[in-house]
Amino acid sequence: MDDENYLHSACQLSQNIRDRAAECESLRRLPDATFESYQRSGLLRALQPRQWGGFELSPLTFFAAVTEVAAACPSSAWFLSVVGIHNWQLGLFPEQAQRDVWGKDTSVLISSSYAPTGKVERVDGGFRLSGRWSFSSGCDHCQWVFLGGVAPSDGPIPDMRTFLLPRSDYQIIDNWHVAGLAGTGSKDIVVEGAFIPEHRTHRFVDAYTFQNPGQAVNTAPLFRLPFGCLFAFVIAVPAIGAARGALDSYRSYMQAKVAAYDGSKVADDPFAQRRLSEAAVEITAAENELKNTWTTMCAQAAAGETIPLSARA
Repeated sequence: MDDENYLHSACQLSQNIRDRAAECESLRRLPDATFESYQRSGLLRALQPRQWGGFELSPLTFFAAVTEVAAACPSSAWFLSVVGIHNWQLGLFPEQAQRDVWGKDTSVLISSSYAPTGKVERVDGGFRLSGRWSFSSGCDHCQWVFLGGVAPSDGPIPDMRTFLLPRSDYQIIDNWHVAGLAGTGSKDIVVEGAFIPEHRTHRFVDAYTFQNPGQAVNTAPLFRLPFGCLFAFVIAVPAIGAARGALDSYRSYMQAKVAAYDGSKVADDPFAQRRLSEAAVEITAAENELKNTWTTMCAQAAAGETIPLSARA
């Protein structure tokens, strides 16, 4: 699928997602109909390696789709953004880990919780993991999970890693009762002494130095983009889309609203117009910053250049 058709699919789905927004918040997870539409349309495959059925599209295309969905339902967009980026990160893991997850079904998904709140022990052939992790968005619809942890190390730098576990190795605790983004289903994950082989781990230092094992098989410029930057923007983009959706809703509401004291149209009120214009400018500025940042980074990656730390910061 190319960029144009991918964005067209996101726009087509957004109205039905809007209609299910209240249901999404009430369920405290993504509605099955929305999940099935994501899978059927391929929206979650934007950044997935091509060898595993992905599209390897530009991050800007993925961000644009997330923004479109966020204007309709922020929780649904959060799921798309956060779970969708995990398909990209798995492409940075050793090839065997990718085969473990996608070998039989390339539509299998991964949730996550990166804060290193559990215990990691080094054992023969890998690690043993136990503990509790919070905020694993979309975990109800995922068959694997990424969990953050610090592996025992003799070096001066903590060996922070992402550990990949199958659904059989963890429990989901249904404790997601919140006021906002309730539909993300960001529940707790509990692990009791699960073994994780070495190849199902991804070192943060490898991501920092662009020495990810998966780059040996996933050679597209997409997989030479900085891990920290891509994840930071994935978290921010749903907020930009939600702001755009709120602005559109406010504009529609104000066009029909009449002031109670004199019957004048609120849309003609200069104070309301000023607030509207200020919000519009701030949202547009955020969208432009997004575009400028990733146009530059993608061009550098495509040219085979190393993206400098100053730009990443």
